[in-house]
Amino acid sequence: MDTIAHRPDYRGQGIVNLTATLINARGGTARVPELHALPASAIADARHVLLLVLDGLGSRWLARHSAGSALAAHHVAELTSVFPTTTASAITTFLTGDAPQQHAVTGWFMWFRELGAVLSVLPGNPRYGGVGYAQAGVDLDKLLGHRPIVERMRTQSVLVSPSYIARSDFNLAHLGNARLVTHKSPEQLFRASARAIRKAREPSYLYAYWPGLDGIGHEHGMESPQAVAHFRELDERFAAFLESIAGTDTAVLVTADHGHLDCGREDVIDLADHPDLADCLRIPLCGEPRAAYCYLRPGRVERFRAYWRDRLADRFDLHSSQDLIDAGLFGTGAPHPRLLERVGDMTLISCGRAIITERLPTERDFSQIGVHGGLSADELYVPLCVARA
Repeated sequence: MDTIAHRPDYRGQGIVNLTATLINARGGTARVPELHALPASAIADARHVLLLVLDGLGSRWLARHSAGSALAAHHVAELTSVFPTTTASAITTFLTGDAPQQHAVTGWFMWFRELGAVLSVLPGNPRYGGVGYAQAGVDLDKLLGHRPIVERMRTQSVLVSPSYIARSDFNLAHLGNARLVTHKSPEQLFRASARAIRKAREPSYLYAYWPGLDGIGHEHGMESPQAVAHFRELDERFAAFLESIAGTDTAVLVTADHGHLDCGREDVIDLADHPDLADCLRIPLCGEPRAAYCYLRPGRVERFRAYWRDRLADRFDLHSSQDLIDAGLFGTGAPHPRLLERVGDMTLISCGRAIITERLPTERDFSQIGVHGGLSADELYVPLCVARA
């Protein structure tokens, strides 16, 4: 564990603590400490509280590219994401108020023993392809056992979600008693949020999500002109949004699920080029390319360790997955009863820019530039911006 330089904070400086602040500020009772940088008392008197999550906006990237921006002007703290630093795990924290230790959504690819399959967890289809949860007859509420964060609050709630995922099985399973509003662009996101605030007759909580920066980061890289231009557009619309809701007594909080780290083709390790390592695995690699869960065949543990030590130790740290749980990398408190089986026997965590991929016959070659899931500062740290309108 000493090789892990940056770790998620679950005791007062992480996004899970931000959710505790939100729960307490909206009349509920959180199970984890509030955020040190923003206790519930700082926003509890606001008539409306809006959490805006800009997928992929790391705080270190923001510091490099945000000079003169509205978001930089309202920046108050740097938070940590969860582990792994990925949308599946972090967004589930925003939607439940729980750390991965409790919600047990541990990455994009997850082994569900109870279904006998590796799934792409957010769309809910088997990794090789096929239909999602509902079409397959899976009761997602029963499978995950999550309680939506809005049901832990005592105010009316609104979820402002991209139209292409708004009514997905996963999103609806976490909607709870909130009203759903959809959007297709940053302009629509801010307009819909402003309309919901102005129409609310009672104190409210709003959760709004924008995935565009993350998508651009994956395709073009976060250091690309496209990513910087998109951020500038978001920032201009954010500033205009604050003006449009002036006088509504709204606390506006902006953060992210994770940051990004750009990588090149030389950073990609293809498991197909390492057949002896692949032979040690009983199912495909799960989790993330920068935090890969390895499920080992009986009797292959030492062979797996030896191969890692000889061929991969300069690019990945290797940990027992149980040790990561015990060390609090997924959160604090009693773990979900299925957490261990969802993180495999061993975990490979990138110690540089390296990623490790395994392509199934139905999958295309890995082509992302901006990546996340690991524990670099660029991936782990996210901003908190706070404004009062």
